[in-house]
Amino acid sequence: MTQFIGILALATALFSSVSCSGVRSLASGLGGGDSMGSSGSALFANRKTLTDVKTTAYSDKENEMGGIYKNLSASGRPLKYGSLRSAAADWSHMPMGTLFRIKGLPYIYEIDDYGSGLVGTNTIDLYKPDLATMHAWGTRKVDIEVIREGSYARSLDILEGRLKAPHVREMASNIKRKQL
Repeated sequence: MTQFIGILALATALFSSVSCSGVRSLASGLGGGDSMGSSGSALFANRKTLTDVKTTAYSDKENEMGGIYKNLSASGRPLKYGSLRSAAADWSHMPMGTLFRIKGLPYIYEIDDYGSGLVGTNTIDLYKPDLATMHAWGTRKVDIEVIREGSYARSLDILEGRLKAPHVREMASNIKRKQL
C-alpha cells in the first residue's frame, strides 16, 4: 500500500510540474481553438487565472426532466471522468472545448456540456459519475487556470441545430453578438 501511495505522489508531482507549454501541447492535440481571434470573450481577456469561480456538480444519474441524453454531453460524446473530465457552462461565456484546471486538483476539465440553469451565469457545473460524489462536491468557489479557450464557432454550430429551447437561443444570440 505504501508503494502505491509513493507512486501516486510521484505521479501527482510529475503532473503538477508539467510546464504550461506542455499542457498547451496536450490541449492543442485535443482540438479546438477559437476562430473569433482577438475579439473573444471578455471573461478571458488578459487573464489565465479566474478567481472565486462558482462551481456546482451534476451527474448523469440524476432524474431530471429532459434527461434523454443519459451519459452523453451536449457535444455528443460520452461524459468524461478520468484525468480529463467533463464540465458544463454557458457556452456564450465559456465556449465548448475550453480546457481548465482547478487550482489544487490534478485534473483537466473540458467544457463539453451546457445546462439551462447555467445560462446567464458564470457558474461551471462539474460532471460527477454518481450522486454521492455529486453531493459531496456541493457548491464551491474555486480558482481556475484556463489552459485553452474553446471555440465560439464550434459552439454556435451545435447550438444552431437546437434553437427550440429558450436557453439555447439565448446562448446562440449572445455568441452572435460577440462575433459582431
